[in-house]
Amino acid sequence: MTVLRFFAAARAAVGVDEVTVDGTDAPSLDAALRSVDAADPARWTALQERCSYLVDGVTTRDRSTSLDGVAVVDVMPPFAGG
Repeated sequence: MTVLRFFAAARAAVGVDEVTVDGTDAPSLDAALRSVDAADPARWTALQERCSYLVDGVTTRDRSTSLDGVAVVDVMPPFAGG
């Protein structure tokens, strides 16, 4: 099981702070992101291209990253002042 945590615009698009995904249903970061039932699906889809992701604390933009053994993914959209 992997927890996806959403911040700023990602949280607004999805409508929740976090979701849990099963690694067998979502073996990659891309599959996990596509499995999210977003409050605003169009905004969520567009936003994924601009986000960076912290996969157990390691930053990536590679959505083919395996989530095997991953506990937490932070979804970080671009934001001012960061």
